[in-house]
Amino acid sequence: MASHPDFVEYVSEQLNGAGHIRARKMFGEYGLYCDDIFFGVICDDQLFIKITPQGEAAFPHLPKAPPYEGARDSFLVEEVDDPAAAVQLTRITCQALTGQKRRK
Repeated sequence: MASHPDFVEYVSEQLNGAGHIRARKMFGEYGLYCDDIFFGVICDDQLFIKITPQGEAAFPHLPKAPPYEGARDSFLVEEVDDPAAAVQLTRITCQALTGQKRRK
């Protein structure tokens, strides 16, 4: 089941406090970027954010699940209507990802 564009737009608006959020259609779902850093996906109208050690330290009890079959686990953010935690997690994740070497 593909995600609805309205949901993608809503999540993007909710996360705007973390930086410039944009969604890009990928394989029928959506990749999420914050200030041009790929940090998560929306699959089946659910928000998934990459797991980093810093994110795990800040949100140790956040549920984890793969966004699609065969994928690595990501944080499953169930509370998109109250974006404070999701914005904080997005900031932490993007800061951690900025420090990692980029793949070629």
